[in-house]
Amino acid sequence: MDVSETEKEIRIAAEIPGMEEKDISVNLQNDVLTISGEKSNEVDEKSTLFHRMERSYGSFRRDIQLPADLNPEKISAVFSKGVLTITMPKPEETLNKTRKIEIKKG
Repeated sequence: MDVSETEKEIRIAAEIPGMEEKDISVNLQNDVLTISGEKSNEVDEKSTLFHRMERSYGSFRRDIQLPADLNPEKISAVFSKGVLTITMPKPEETLNKTRKIEIKKG
């Protein structure tokens, strides 16, 4: 998972291969974004002899603490080619609040 930030938005990109959007849940509660889901195994393990098994199955959950000033109504999520992309625009009032702070010799 990658979490990145630009001047205008925060973006999360999570690789979730082998799943469909109906198997993934994205929720926001108390400034915590939760991505969760469950990947089921398509093969009957009892009748199959595996020489190597590297793909993972089961449930997953990731919690990401977000800034309190994000508007939950403007958060969007898109799932394409195994990548879930969540975009959260920053509020207008916080976009241009950067200022240079002078460092004084002590």
